Amino acid sequence: MLDELRIKYDKISKLITSTYKRYFYEKIDFDNKLIGVLGARGIGKTTFLIQYLKEFDFDKTLYFSADSIIASGVKLYDIAEEFSRYGGEILAIDEIHKIKNFEIELKEIYDFLDLKVLFSGSSAISLEHSKADLSRRAVLYRFKGLSFREFLELKLGKSFQSFTLDEILENHTNIANSLTKEFKPFVYFKEYLEFGYYPYYFEAPKSYKLKVEESINTVIENDLLYIFHIDIANIDKLKQLIKLLCLSKPYELNLTNLAKDIGIGRETLYRYIHYLTLGNVLCRVDMLNKKQSHFKKPAKLYLDNPNLTYTFCKNSEIGTVREQFFINSISINHKVNYSKIGDFLIDEKYIVEIGGKNKSFDQIKDLPNSFLAVDDIEIGYKTKIPLWLFGFLY
Repeated sequence: MLDELRIKYDKISKLITSTYKRYFYEKIDFDNKLIGVLGARGIGKTTFLIQYLKEFDFDKTLYFSADSIIASGVKLYDIAEEFSRYGGEILAIDEIHKIKNFEIELKEIYDFLDLKVLFSGSSAISLEHSKADLSRRAVLYRFKGLSFREFLELKLGKSFQSFTLDEILENHTNIANSLTKEFKPFVYFKEYLEFGYYPYYFEAPKSYKLKVEESINTVIENDLLYIFHIDIANIDKLKQLIKLLCLSKPYELNLTNLAKDIGIGRETLYRYIHYLTLGNVLCRVDMLNKKQSHFKKPAKLYLDNPNLTYTFCKNSEIGTVREQFFINSISINHKVNYSKIGDFLIDEKYIVEIGGKNKSFDQIKDLPNSFLAVDDIEIGYKTKIPLWLFGFLY
């Protein structure tokens, strides 16, 4: 079996030729023995695993996907033990959530074999309460799709630095002045919002939206079904939820009516919203509350990123798309809550209002630490910041 896995690994390794490394490559501490990379389908987890393995002797490494027919029915520990016995040192396992009780098997590998293990899986995986207590052994990293900065790097073949939120808030005019000498933001920003979140856009642009739809179907029909044991009869109800979200603005959503339209109870609806959020299909924004609960009504509810809106919604409201972009960009390192004044409260400190170039300060003019994130401007002034610049947070 090990020989069969090696043959397939060799084929996959030769197929993945990309040399571009996502932002998370520099974020990972590779000194750890057990490393998990979690995130949405299509963000480049498999490419990352192969890129890392290529830095070492092929004979010392092994990659396989947990849904591989070759590995079907075989204990993960048995594969790892045989690989280690023949001199293997670094094992990479893709789609690990497809393995039943993977936490227990990873614990055994960690405790009894001299192997470094990297694994990828759905962002819906949680190890905090693992019966194998894997949370003390594994270091988990949760990552997102392409930022606007990364999209530009791939599109233009250039390198651009990222900036912290404080750097953007305090020095956005100088940063934007410097960046716009390298590119014109609005030549590319609309393309990014519609097509640029998943790296496979650059492989087959014409079939991109079809692939996005297929990926989301796989998340719902396979990943979430397997992880949360959802009744297969309700799979279509999760898909209905996505379609109905396209018909409502994030802040006008009546979840009671939505539950009736789908044909499920309100508590079930809240649970499904939670599952779809963990699966990077939906994005929820809650009121600031010290007693947070995932199984309650969100203050605002969106599809996870603008590309999903352009794929699934016939009429894409630009206001919704702008808010999706901002939340997706900033939530990677910052806490985002709903704000009754302005649109969002960031880190319980900053108020941010999102809008077009004619957006005024009227709603937030008297609030400290308040900012406008404005579309359709290249360079801002004082507390009026170009929206596209938040795409350089990672």
